[in-house]
Amino acid sequence: MHKTNEKSETLRDAVPLVEYENKAQLTDRFSDNDLTPILLGLYGEIGSVMSTTKKFRREKKAYIGYKEAVEEEFGDSLWYFNAICRRLGYKLSDMFSAAFDNTDLKTLSASSDSNAPLSQTITLSLTESVDNTLIELGTITAELLRIETTSLELPDVLIKFARIYIQCIQAIELSFSRIVNNNLHKALGRFNLPELSFLPDFDHNFPEEERLPRYFEIEISQRKSGQSYLKWNGVFIGSPLTDNMLDKDGYRFHDVFHLAHAAILHWSPTFRALLKHKRKSDPVFDEAQDGGRAIVVEEGLTAWLYSISKDLDYFEGHDSVSFDVLKTIEKFVSGYEVQACPLVLWEKAILDGYSVFRMVKKNNGGIIVGDRTNRTLEYKPIEQKNEHKAFRIRTEEPRV
Repeated sequence: MHKTNEKSETLRDAVPLVEYENKAQLTDRFSDNDLTPILLGLYGEIGSVMSTTKKFRREKKAYIGYKEAVEEEFGDSLWYFNAICRRLGYKLSDMFSAAFDNTDLKTLSASSDSNAPLSQTITLSLTESVDNTLIELGTITAELLRIETTSLELPDVLIKFARIYIQCIQAIELSFSRIVNNNLHKALGRFNLPELSFLPDFDHNFPEEERLPRYFEIEISQRKSGQSYLKWNGVFIGSPLTDNMLDKDGYRFHDVFHLAHAAILHWSPTFRALLKHKRKSDPVFDEAQDGGRAIVVEEGLTAWLYSISKDLDYFEGHDSVSFDVLKTIEKFVSGYEVQACPLVLWEKAILDGYSVFRMVKKNNGGIIVGDRTNRTLEYKPIEQKNEHKAFRIRTEEPRV
């Protein structure tokens, strides 16, 4: 955080706090009059900072990803602090500016140097240990929690929180820039769906025979044996599926979820393999993005999410997906191209996919309509057909 002019501004990729507070506001789904849940949210996030630090003390090197975890908690804390300031009529940037006697709000930002614990222009004399600094942060957070029922002076308590917050980050040797940038990316990716033209499309530069179809109608039918079949353009694809479980739960229709991934995320190594549309012209993509491991990842993710969905009535009546579930999905697909999709798009794929799945399960089949251009998935009933009509099954790679 520093005072400068445009000519001396060299913070590449840094996010000024005035920009952060404006963009973070777009992700706030609480009412402008809701202060108590925001206060509770901040209190919970600061508690998570302390809990994460405690686990690191206990597990030491066994705690993989400690810094990333505590950075995320500090980022979430910043989000709630920003929401509190806004509801109380103050600007986040003003609070941090006042905390360090800086009045240049337009350039108040974090250093973009990932190795810098904080902006290189801030130097704090730290005489307190990490433990004591965290205790101070907890104490000032508790004061904020009582802000509606006490006569605490505003904005002094907000300024004090900002100062101790920064001291904690510096004491733990974290990058404030990473905290600000990552939290903004996380919040926007969770709540704000970009324009369709800005979303990733993973195969548009490949030959047509190596692309997922832009529009498709896949028929799913169930025969007397209880097995489900897929048909595309009049040809049966893949292998017949059963629930593979004593407790029949409808998982034989789980290909719906792969179709949702293909239509909405533009990603499904499983569906791509079924259609024989792997990107073989590029050996790297063929192996790393369309190969067996990618298929296993998608199948494993689908099965895990299905086990959760059964306790949620297959997401019937739900208009959102748990953030914890979405963050787990993000870890599942780390290293694969689909990690470029924002979490809100994953939420759409899940909710739309399960909406169609419930119809397929109810009717023991149906026609699944996928539109990649508009990123939609829809259901159509199957017309009455002769079950014993001759058909042909394409030989495919083994299904997971």
